[in-house]
Amino acid sequence: MMRNKAADVDQRALGEKGDDVSNVSDSEMATNGKEVLNPGELTFEEDVAGGMGRHLGVFSCTMLIIGRIIGTGIFSTPSSILSSVGSVGASLMLWVLGFVLSFCGLFVWLEYGTMFPRSGGEKVYLEAVFKKPKYLATVIFASNAILLGFTASGCIVFANNILISAGHAADRWVVRGIALGVIFFVTILHGLTPRLGVLLMNALSIFKIVILLFIVITGWVVLSGKTRIQDPHANFRDAFGGSSHSSNDYATATFKVLNAYAGWSNVNYVMNDVKNPVRTLKIAGPLGLGICAIFYLLANVAYFAAATKQEISKSGVTVASLFFKNVFGTEAQKALSAIVALSALGNVITVTYAASRVNQELAKEGVPLPFGNKFWASNWPTGKSPLPGLIVHLIPSIVVIIAPPPSVAYPFILDVEGYPQQIINLFIVGGLFWLRWRKPNVHRPFKVWLPFAVFFLAASVFLLVAPFLRPANKVGDTPPLPYYLYCLVGIAIMLAGVLYWAVWRIVLPKVFGYELVPRKEVLEDGTVVNMFSRRKVE
Repeated sequence: MMRNKAADVDQRALGEKGDDVSNVSDSEMATNGKEVLNPGELTFEEDVAGGMGRHLGVFSCTMLIIGRIIGTGIFSTPSSILSSVGSVGASLMLWVLGFVLSFCGLFVWLEYGTMFPRSGGEKVYLEAVFKKPKYLATVIFASNAILLGFTASGCIVFANNILISAGHAADRWVVRGIALGVIFFVTILHGLTPRLGVLLMNALSIFKIVILLFIVITGWVVLSGKTRIQDPHANFRDAFGGSSHSSNDYATATFKVLNAYAGWSNVNYVMNDVKNPVRTLKIAGPLGLGICAIFYLLANVAYFAAATKQEISKSGVTVASLFFKNVFGTEAQKALSAIVALSALGNVITVTYAASRVNQELAKEGVPLPFGNKFWASNWPTGKSPLPGLIVHLIPSIVVIIAPPPSVAYPFILDVEGYPQQIINLFIVGGLFWLRWRKPNVHRPFKVWLPFAVFFLAASVFLLVAPFLRPANKVGDTPPLPYYLYCLVGIAIMLAGVLYWAVWRIVLPKVFGYELVPRKEVLEDGTVVNMFSRRKVE
């Protein structure tokens, strides 16, 4: 009876005929006896109501992960990683370590995602663990997601590379103009034609796979000795020769590797859009990350086969560009710019799609936003896609594209993006242990092996401490700014969330003598929003 009743409720909430929910209901309603373990104010049925319903299958979710992970990192970062650690062997070992760390994190997120299969990702998991003070975890996460929720880097990379491929000079304002055009295009694409947006995401993800497959196969041909590369095995004879002995060098390189793998949690942000979400997440997560990891390792082998260690470290260009030049010649090197541009565009499309769903979930939960929550939580104007949530993502992207001078401020902002996420990761994995202890009988369709979680916890602590260690060059990558400044700014942004919560929940009600009373409203498109009324305190 419990299964049938839950399935009926889920079918009504989805609002779509033909969705298979018969094997979803029990896993979607995480229970402890008769108690429903609910993360926020909205129930599961209320949270999944509205929008397009469940339309993403295993294939689209796998492409969503691959499209997010494969951006421009694999085409450029191998050279900087090699420069940091000093040897081909150490570089390849770090790519393996990044893969292992990412899989450990993926398994932690799989346990959370199958317990709470609703959109929002870390927002939902923090709300499930840190329930008091009420809404504090939500607002802190919101400050990070909204203030640092931009995709300016991908837009600018697209602009630079498309100009290079066209043979035009990359003037600063021309680059900015093209970058703005990209972010506006993606916003309109997802906001007004959501199904076309998904199709384009999938197509560009397949394109990235084809390009990496081409690089890998070409690498095998190079290793066979049938190309103009004189000695393709040179870098592998003494693979660990010249390895760095500085821990800071390895910490810096590890950050770059993990950034190249970032995106394995992308499906967790859009779970309301996923068919049979528990089963799909358990398949698409490992499959998407596994495909990327295999291609990453083999692509690195191809790069090292086609150029010497000194060429890669000192070329001043992306390692993929050097690879194409050495194997195919200068004309092929120019063609790579167009490839990198399309890869960056695909990354922007997938990041924006997921970020808009997170912004919508924050508005639905009642986080106070200008002009009221109803608009920001809605699927206006189509009733299928959250254009207001896309606008929330658009605004900081515009600011970052236009405002900072690129030489110092832009790389600094990119560094600031990552640090608060590591703080959130620490609380997420710590919360997993807390839930295992306090709620041992909650239904968990997937359980991470605890040593994996411990390993990921240790890595999170290391990645929070390592940026404060003095780098080998003593200045970091954003001089004249102090190398540790971006960490302090990242922490300050999260503290700003604490301040915003305190003003909203404590200071203003106390000063004006009212209390906040939650209520729920259903919008025209079926979306349920948690709102607050002010009740005078006598």
